[in-house]
Amino acid sequence: MIDELLAPRYLGWLLHGFFNTVVLAAVVCACATLVGFVLCVLRAVDRGGVSVAVRAYLSVFRNTPLLVQLFFWYFGVSSLFPEGWLEWLNTPHTWRVVALHVMWPPFEYLAGFVGLTLYTSAFIAEELRAGVRAVPAGQVAAGLAQGFTPAQVWRHIVMPQALRIALGPVLGQYMNAIKNSSLTMAIGLAELSYASRQVETETFKTFQAFGVATALYIAMIVLIEWGGQYLRRRVAYPH
Repeated sequence: MIDELLAPRYLGWLLHGFFNTVVLAAVVCACATLVGFVLCVLRAVDRGGVSVAVRAYLSVFRNTPLLVQLFFWYFGVSSLFPEGWLEWLNTPHTWRVVALHVMWPPFEYLAGFVGLTLYTSAFIAEELRAGVRAVPAGQVAAGLAQGFTPAQVWRHIVMPQALRIALGPVLGQYMNAIKNSSLTMAIGLAELSYASRQVETETFKTFQAFGVATALYIAMIVLIEWGGQYLRRRVAYPH
């Protein structure tokens, strides 16, 4: 039975990959939510060329495979860099900020971050837009009739309700971001799937390596589910 378990060394590989996945997914979700919110507002404004540009953005990033997009940012964009840039990006750099040491991430991390953020933001923008469209038009008219400016109507009437409506779908996109992060192993990012593949190759313990990885992915999804239920109770309409 002992021989069937993974050695602490390999568990350490998996935990390191798990840490990279958590950090990547958290940063992607935060930035994608911000970008998605801006896209939602620009789409709602519907000002000619701006609306067309936003629709084109959403169409491109929602209708092309994520893996292709990751390859584009990692292989395609890097081929356009001036000589020496890619070497600098892949060289470890550390900056001291107050009492913290900030390390420059490797290029595969940057490419994975950009690819996942742009891809996820397109879906979050549509989820938020659906929440906005679900707010009855009569409430907007009532707000304007009360003397609110259009910006105040958006801030105090439309967005609070839209965010409540879109909370569930947006959390679903966060879960997708965690699962989609596994595709970054294709560009060499040492996240959880990459680490589990390394452990399996080194030990030939396929069930144990991918079993632990699966359990860690499920744990992340369950935490988001619990967090979503807590938020839904907190942001419920007052009695």
